[in-house]
Amino acid sequence: MIGSLCRQPAVLRLAGRSRPSGYFVQQLSQGGPSSSGEGNGSKEAVERLVRAHPVVVFMKGSPAQPQCGFSNAVVQILRLHGVNDYRAYDVLQDPDLRQGIKNYSNWPTIPQVYLNGEFVGGCDILLQMHQSGDLVEELKKLGIQSALLESEKDHDKK
Repeated sequence: MIGSLCRQPAVLRLAGRSRPSGYFVQQLSQGGPSSSGEGNGSKEAVERLVRAHPVVVFMKGSPAQPQCGFSNAVVQILRLHGVNDYRAYDVLQDPDLRQGIKNYSNWPTIPQVYLNGEFVGGCDILLQMHQSGDLVEELKKLGIQSALLESEKDHDKK
């Protein structure tokens, strides 16, 4: 999906914090395997979560209350693009899932963003895609029109 996976540090500062609406936070059951006999961190369980929705975020905390700056930045980037309908999984609630998603993606850090079942990257990659315009294009492939395109249209009319 993206040619190179850059690991440069990234900080996103956006003015104003409004609570995103439409996202779905899944809190996985504590203390044991799922009903299928697989733990929440198993490859099969993670695969199901990754494919559960076109936009999936594994993060620390929830979109309403991110527990780290990088998770907050991912939420803010998605909000900036008007992406409020996504699945967010709080890895702090499930240590097995936290390790399982790292193993699944072979990526050592959280947050992790998946578009249409494909691993995109973490905060730094999403920020890079936002800055380059690639995120608008990837969202378009999912049938999601970025709110930034609406802003441009409104600006052009003035």
